[in-house]
Amino acid sequence: MLKSDSRTMSYFSSLSNAEWEILEPLLVEILPQKKRTRPTNWSQRELLDGIFYQLKNGCNWQDLPKDLPPYSTVYWHYKQWREAGAIASATVRYLGVNFTATIEPEVQKCVVDPHPLPKVAGYKYRLYHCL
Repeated sequence: MLKSDSRTMSYFSSLSNAEWEILEPLLVEILPQKKRTRPTNWSQRELLDGIFYQLKNGCNWQDLPKDLPPYSTVYWHYKQWREAGAIASATVRYLGVNFTATIEPEVQKCVVDPHPLPKVAGYKYRLYHCL
């Protein structure tokens, strides 16, 4: 029996029922096949809610609320799915967003004047000139 029946809280990062109905059939195509181990106590929806909570709030994995799956379980699944390319595949395939594309940073050249400014009105800064 999955523990999803005991879940009472909902968060802004949680999937709505409509979102889950769209996402659930897609997970079969995206997620890697799980090795034959003991059955999980948590549904994929609960695991995704834990991942989305952490990504939205930027908290440490250990700070996940207690009504979500244990942080070690959520992080383990996140790591497995990320390493298998499932998360990148989902964002490219279904959202049209490619996070793996490289972006060339804009480079500026700066020249630093090694001479300090005279002590006028308390200023002690050096001159910087960016090209």
